[in-house]
Amino acid sequence: MKIFFSAGEASGDVHGANLAREIKKISPSTELLGLGGNLMEAAGVRLVRNYKEYNVMGVVEVIKNLRKIFRLLDDLTEIIRAEKPDLLVLIDYPDFNWRLAKRVKKFGVKILSYVPPSAWAWRKGRAKDCAAVADIFIAIFPFELPVYRAAGAKIFFLGNPLVDSVKPSMSKLEARKFFGVNDSDKIILLMPGSRKQEIKLLLPPMLQAAKLLPDKKFFLPVADGVERLIDTAGLDVTLVESARRYDLMQIADAAIATSGTVVLEAALLNLPCVVLYKMAPLNFLIGKLLVDIKFFSLPNILADEKILPELLQDEVTPEKISAEVLKILDTRALVTEKLKSACAKLGDHGAAARVAKKILEAAAGDNS
Repeated sequence: MKIFFSAGEASGDVHGANLAREIKKISPSTELLGLGGNLMEAAGVRLVRNYKEYNVMGVVEVIKNLRKIFRLLDDLTEIIRAEKPDLLVLIDYPDFNWRLAKRVKKFGVKILSYVPPSAWAWRKGRAKDCAAVADIFIAIFPFELPVYRAAGAKIFFLGNPLVDSVKPSMSKLEARKFFGVNDSDKIILLMPGSRKQEIKLLLPPMLQAAKLLPDKKFFLPVADGVERLIDTAGLDVTLVESARRYDLMQIADAAIATSGTVVLEAALLNLPCVVLYKMAPLNFLIGKLLVDIKFFSLPNILADEKILPELLQDEVTPEKISAEVLKILDTRALVTEKLKSACAKLGDHGAAARVAKKILEAAAGDNS
């Protein structure tokens, strides 16, 4: 049996490596190849191309590298034609992967989409377009199912990989000793994100909010560009390696975070966040027209309830942020119980093993 992966970015490399390891456990003789990175290669995938040679960010960089990207598309199309895999597994990376899928569909290749395009939030019509191309879909959130099923797609939810990967490396006692904090300290974690635009727009109000919260200890996982802003704010913030964020999350009392996966990671460790999101005014106006969701933070979407406070655009002020932090500290026990209920919807441990089994079944021709 032969399975071809297409993963064009770092997160896809992580997913692909986890799936490859589980596939090899179940079926050691299965041949795995495709587009991926070093993690996938170490897990047993024969790389026909390494995504790092093609991975670019920003509109200008993408335009400058269009010829190179389309050459990759041509190359992978011909490799798939020659290799004749039993299944093509698309891992996220939608703008590229769905172009590839439409091309190889003509060869009669079966296609499985893992982490399909988020049609539940916007551009719901693309679920129908995707359903016409892929034979089977595997989502990582249960709320993705209805829009794809309505479009006629065969889609499954088998759990979320974060349930397995979000694990502290030390006990709470060890973490408190490592970070130099006492049981009586109130610890607030600042998580502005890693993108430059997020840091520029959201870290300053986070820092100003922190100055309105006396007698608290503040920690911030390191991201490029934060040191200068912290120095300007004149606030005592301890910077730590991003790799230590789970150890911090398990001992923190609250967090101020940019909306994204990190908020869900925090929720899995029972850490409530004040969730912020801000963008350029024009982008916000366009987004309001295109996006149709009640909440923008993942725990709230899972719960279909506003468990965590969300501050959007002009609501992102130091005064409102600090007030919401204090509310969380006062109601923390209730909030964490609701977070546990929301996170329970992500499924049990072992998602990668279940997805690997489904991939092998699909490759063997069983799409049930």
